[in-house]
Amino acid sequence: MPRQVFAFDPPSRFVAGTVGQPGDRTFYLQASGGGRTTSVALEKVQVQVLAERLEELLETVRRTTEADIPVVAPRELEDTAPLDAPVEEEFRVGALGLAWDGDTVRVVIEALAQPEDEEQAAVEPLSDAEEGPDVLRVVLTAELARAFVKRAQRVVAAGRPPCPLCALPLDPEGHICPRQNGHRR
Repeated sequence: MPRQVFAFDPPSRFVAGTVGQPGDRTFYLQASGGGRTTSVALEKVQVQVLAERLEELLETVRRTTEADIPVVAPRELEDTAPLDAPVEEEFRVGALGLAWDGDTVRVVIEALAQPEDEEQAAVEPLSDAEEGPDVLRVVLTAELARAFVKRAQRVVAAGRPPCPLCALPLDPEGHICPRQNGHRR
């Protein structure tokens, strides 16, 4: 079966967000544009790594090319609104791809679905293969990419606070702390 490509070039909105309470949140990437919205689920660490790598990519491009890459996102591009409802998961992300297109001076982000078999697992991110896992492909300006990074960092940091003794996440009712010999903190 041919894979489904959810392409947004450019999106009217591309954000990371969550559904649920800290400690029990589901993380999503959500792209909107052209009267449609696509949401894909992923792990917190995937959001964190995507934001870090995107920031590194933008810094490398800024230092090594003539491209006009902003150091920070323009304030008017900050997006603090919740995810567009209803949040309907198209797929769970298995791999992420990130690239700089020097011809269009844009960032390309791809989120590939978890592969169903070995044949699908062989498809690389940022490939135009007709067969393979479904993919969300978003093309962003550097300004929109910086705004995405800022929001993603906020979303990741909004989780449970760390225990001051062991740095594990604290639940509202506390947690069993290894530094307290298994006693509740």
